[in-house]
Amino acid sequence: MSLSLEKIERLAPDQASLSAAKKLLKPAGWPTLEEDGAGLIWGECQGSGATPYRIAVTEADAGYKCTCPSRKFPCKHSLALMWMRADGNVAFNRGTPPQWVNDWLGRRRGPAVGKPQVDSAAETARPSIAALATEEAQEANDPAALARAEAQRARNREKREELVAAGIGAMDQWIADQLERGLGGFDQRAAQDCATLAKRLVDAKAGGLANRIAMLPAQLFGLDEQHRPLAAARALSAAYLIGQAYTRQDSLPDLLRSDVRQMMGWSVTREALLDDPAALKMAGVWRVLAARDEVQPDRLRRIETWLERVGDDPVHAVLIDYIPVGGGASGNMYMPGELLDAELAFYPSPVPLRAQIAAHRGTRPADEHWQCVNRPLPSAIAAWRRALSDKPWLGDYPLAASDVAVRSAGEALYAVSSDITLPIAAASAEAAWPLCEAGELALFGLWDGSALTPLLAQTRLGEWVAP
Repeated sequence: MSLSLEKIERLAPDQASLSAAKKLLKPAGWPTLEEDGAGLIWGECQGSGATPYRIAVTEADAGYKCTCPSRKFPCKHSLALMWMRADGNVAFNRGTPPQWVNDWLGRRRGPAVGKPQVDSAAETARPSIAALATEEAQEANDPAALARAEAQRARNREKREELVAAGIGAMDQWIADQLERGLGGFDQRAAQDCATLAKRLVDAKAGGLANRIAMLPAQLFGLDEQHRPLAAARALSAAYLIGQAYTRQDSLPDLLRSDVRQMMGWSVTREALLDDPAALKMAGVWRVLAARDEVQPDRLRRIETWLERVGDDPVHAVLIDYIPVGGGASGNMYMPGELLDAELAFYPSPVPLRAQIAAHRGTRPADEHWQCVNRPLPSAIAAWRRALSDKPWLGDYPLAASDVAVRSAGEALYAVSSDITLPIAAASAEAAWPLCEAGELALFGLWDGSALTPLLAQTRLGEWVAP
C-alpha cells in the first residue's frame, strides 16, 4: 500500500484541511467505500450539500478526484478517503469501478515526474496530524471562548432581524411605486429597477428575497409581451406576501413560519435538519426523474435533482445544491433513471419537497422505464391547488400524470387530457415539440400556476428527457 499518514501530511494544503478531513473519518458518512484490488479506491461522502460528493484515488501516485467545489487541492474529502485507507481501520468493499471513475481515469494525466524541493522552514511548518489532538484539547478546555462565541451569534441574529425588517419596508414601498407607475411598462424598466431593489435586499441580509426579485426580469422576457404584466403582478404579489408573512411570523403555524424564514434567506444546516426530531423523514427507493441546472443572479449554480419514491403511493422530493460559478468541477451527482436506496429528511414546510439524504444505502441503474399509471391530470392539478392553499408562495410544483397528449396551436404547445388543458412553457416548446407525434404519454414536469415545464415523458416510442 503506497498511502501513508506521512504522505497525507505532505499532500495536505494546510492544517485546516487536515482538521476538516479528520471530521469525515466516520464510515457512517460514506455510503460507498470500494476498491478494485489493484490500487484504485473510490467512495461517496455525504457533505453539506444535498447530494454526496464522489471521490476517487489512485494509491500508487496519490492521484485524486473529487466532485466538491473546494479550491483546495487535495480537498478534505480526498484527504479523508486516503486517511481511512492508510489507517486500515475501515473496510473497503471489492467492486468494479463505476462509469464516473472510469471517466476520470480516462481523462487524468499520469503521475507527476519528480517533486519540488521543500526548504527546511516549510518542512517544519507543514500540516501535522499529531498537532490535531493538541488543537482539539485547547478548544475543549476554553468554555469562556465558547460562551463568547454563542453571545456573538445571538447579537448577529438580532442585528440581522432588524436589517431584514428594514429591507421588507423598502420593498413594500418599491412595490407601491411600481403599481403607481403601472405594470404595463414594467418589463421595460424591470432590469434596472429590480437590480436596485435586489441590492438593497442583499444589504438587508434577505438573500432569498433578493434572488427572487433579481430573477424577475429574465422570467418576464421569457414570456410573450401580452403576458408580462400579469406575470409581474403575480411575482410582486408573492414577494409582498412573503414580506408580510415574515413580519407576522410569530402568529403563523410552525411549518409555515419555518418556510417563510427559508424564503427570506435564513438557512437550515444539514446537521440541524438531521438532528431535528420533528423533521419529516421517509425511507425507500427513490427514482431520479430529472435534473435542472441554472445560474442565479448571486453567481451560484442551483442544481435540482427531482426524485419520486417507488411504490403504490408516489412521493416527490427535490435535492438542491448551490455551487459557486467557476468553483471547480462539480455538478449533479445523479442521472435520470438511477435508483437511490435512501432515507430523506425534508426541510420544515407545509408542502415538504426539498430534502437532504439522511441515510444512503446505495445507487443503481433502474431495470425498467418510469411507470406512471392511473394518475389523471385533473387529480394532479387538484393536488397542486391543495398545496397552494397550504403555501401561498408555492412556486414550482412537481406534476406527474398519465394519459396525457401534447398538442400544438400555432407556436404554442399544450398538455391535454380529457378534462383539462395546461399551457407548456414557451422556453420548453422547441425541445418538447416531438411529443406532439407521440400520442398518449406519461408526463412529469414542474407547474408554476401558469405554465408547465416538461422534464420527462414515457411514450410508446421510448423515453423523452428534457435537454
